[in-house]
Amino acid sequence: MYTFIVNPNARTGLGLKTWKILEHILKERGISYQVFFTKYQKHATKITKKLTGELGHRTVIAVGGDGTINEVINGIADLSVTTLGYIPIGSSNDFARGMGLSTDPVNALEHILFPTRFAYVNIGVLNCQNEKHRFAVSSGFGFDAGVCRQIMVSNLKKVLNRLHLGKLSYACVAIQQLLSMTPRQMTLVLDHDRQIIFDKVYFAAAMNQKVEGGGFKFCPKADPSDDMLDIIVVAGLSKLKILTLLPTAFPGWHTRFKGVYIYRCREAAFQSERPLPVHTDGEPVFPKRQLNLSLEEEHLRLILS
Repeated sequence: MYTFIVNPNARTGLGLKTWKILEHILKERGISYQVFFTKYQKHATKITKKLTGELGHRTVIAVGGDGTINEVINGIADLSVTTLGYIPIGSSNDFARGMGLSTDPVNALEHILFPTRFAYVNIGVLNCQNEKHRFAVSSGFGFDAGVCRQIMVSNLKKVLNRLHLGKLSYACVAIQQLLSMTPRQMTLVLDHDRQIIFDKVYFAAAMNQKVEGGGFKFCPKADPSDDMLDIIVVAGLSKLKILTLLPTAFPGWHTRFKGVYIYRCREAAFQSERPLPVHTDGEPVFPKRQLNLSLEEEHLRLILS
């Protein structure tokens, strides 16, 4: 029995259309399955919590975008005994890109039905003011979180998705957010030991994958299975300089320039002089002044192919 958690509204309705194609294949082959459709924000978390908790399911298959993956991992009762399958149909698909997963839904389904390779991946944890949020891709503080929040409330992404240009929404909103934001002083503490103070911080992020925001390779050396977080801080630059650097982040060339700082650690703590927008895997969290980021002790088994 295969258990699917489907976001029917992923990529402006593509989720439901894709599921109908996949369901036809399952029925045609006589494969036993059950499906749960998400109906509201955080619904996938609630479904997954019940499935992997009281019902004891050991494998769940997510069909949606990075937001769906984020909700599913936040509902997994025990990472160490759970296997995750993923059929990516989001507009950015950063998790799939980072893990080298097929973005063709039918091909992805074949890999899940007949798996040959698995990865044991780290899951990040954001702790702030007695709140705990897991993340699979990244958690950011400042500019990138502001972009994620604006994407959620703007109709731009929906319009561009219909034109099959959804990735452009992140770049468009990023420029608007950059021009309107005020950089802040921030303190970073790595592994409870090394303290670094930055002036004029535009954003800081803890990366579990190389990419976020529709393909920006912010931490080119990040490895989701190495038990380490990669940290990026962008500070002390003019807005014009950042605008010119932004395109270089797609191939990861931005790390060569002054004002872009990369670190690796097991735990990181950020403190800003004022509350800043926060996100986990693109899902907005209420603005915070302090964040603590680390990794879960257990790894999650992911079907690769």
